[in-house]
Amino acid sequence: GMMIWPAANAIYRRETYDNYPAAKAILHAVYEGLQLPMDQALTVESRWFAHILRSKEAAAMIRSLFLSKNELDKGAHRPKDVGPTDLKKIGIIGAGFMGAGVGYVSALNGLDVVLIDRDQESADKGLATIDKLISSSVSKGRATTADKDALIARVVATADYAALKGCDLVIEAVFEDRAVKAEATKRAQAVVGADAIFASNTSTLPITSLAETAQKLENFIGIHFFSPVEKMLLVEVILGEKTGDRALATALDFIRIIKKTPIVVNDSRGFFANRCVLNYVREGQIMLVNGVPPAMIENVARMAGMPVGPLSLNDEVGLDLGWKILQATKKDLGEGSVDPAQERVLRFLVEENGRFGRKNGKGFYDYHADRTKSLWPGLSALAQHELDPETLNVAEMKQRFLVTQAVEAARVMAEGVVTDPREADVGSILGFGFAPFTGGVISYIDAMGAKNFVALCDRLAATYGPRFEPPQLLRDMAAKGETFYGRFMPQKMAA
Repeated sequence: GMMIWPAANAIYRRETYDNYPAAKAILHAVYEGLQLPMDQALTVESRWFAHILRSKEAAAMIRSLFLSKNELDKGAHRPKDVGPTDLKKIGIIGAGFMGAGVGYVSALNGLDVVLIDRDQESADKGLATIDKLISSSVSKGRATTADKDALIARVVATADYAALKGCDLVIEAVFEDRAVKAEATKRAQAVVGADAIFASNTSTLPITSLAETAQKLENFIGIHFFSPVEKMLLVEVILGEKTGDRALATALDFIRIIKKTPIVVNDSRGFFANRCVLNYVREGQIMLVNGVPPAMIENVARMAGMPVGPLSLNDEVGLDLGWKILQATKKDLGEGSVDPAQERVLRFLVEENGRFGRKNGKGFYDYHADRTKSLWPGLSALAQHELDPETLNVAEMKQRFLVTQAVEAARVMAEGVVTDPREADVGSILGFGFAPFTGGVISYIDAMGAKNFVALCDRLAATYGPRFEPPQLLRDMAAKGETFYGRFMPQKMAA
């Protein structure tokens, strides 16, 4: 059995970067147990188990990924005075990758779906995407041909908005363009009427402003899905200033039907998840401009606990989408609202070199026919300095990746965009993979202690700029020795 251990240790390091003590304890238990009689081996295993059960990682993950997630899945923030909604038929406007994904998970869970696009050809492409998703499940033995036929029969793909008649909920999933979204909203509401609940799947545009085209503001809500919809577990529900309880209840009931986990957030540009994860992506872009080798950026981010590096993540989401979001932000909030380093990176890739990410096989990476990828050599043109990798502080780089997300989460809590630390923690892990062993962005701060976290933020801000500046809320908490779970949750729940 000795041939196992060199490989096992290497795989352990590659997969966990030493962040998950349970995996190491399992290897210990097996290695030590194989050298002992069975009864003693079981004692060794039980002691390792007890040791891991008492670890800070276990406590953080059990709280966020079991207790808190279960509470949110059951509708922790569903209005109690609104009865259950009887959702049977939903409409989706926009049959692109996102809209088709929403249609797929809806039909998969028994809902009738009307999939609308600007012309029949575009709508049929959305139906083809749904067909491809269910066919993949059939080929893997997770569904039968009969299941596929039943699912496809529940989907109507059309360019005719009149087909929306009778829908209990309409979800708009068109481009991140106010004019396009406004047109879709008007055309749909002309058919379904003012009393139908209308939701916008937007990544960053504030729901309150999008709701201005709705016939009844109280029936307009944001439902933000993450891509790919069929795999991502999180859905953000965004409340506009006038959103009513019935709209919230309907959105949460729908999310429960499609077996996703909801978090409820108040209106803000970027809401919660995108505000945090865009900081992560931006940090990688800033490092690139400052001369940090791209391979090092990607590897250190994974060492910090992120599932993929910031450059890979940007490619998956789409560089062109990032460029559109940046332009929309600048248009709405002015030149000073965007980071010049980030703008330089995206302009170079998208505008000057036509690199949109994985979708066109060219982004920070080149995507090859054999499904492998390699970093694009042209990225070296972005570096303004030439740094020696040996001189870079890896521990500090890891902190930068996590702190830039956590401090944004603290700002979100300070602004009242998120009011429940459970939602920030669960949302950060399920939505963008924030180092799960920490328990999430808020647990990361609480475990470090507000005082220590503020000191770390101040040190990073002094070196790298004001993006690391902590909000006043954190300074107040540091002075009082408070935690987010102690301050924002009832005592019995915090315990």
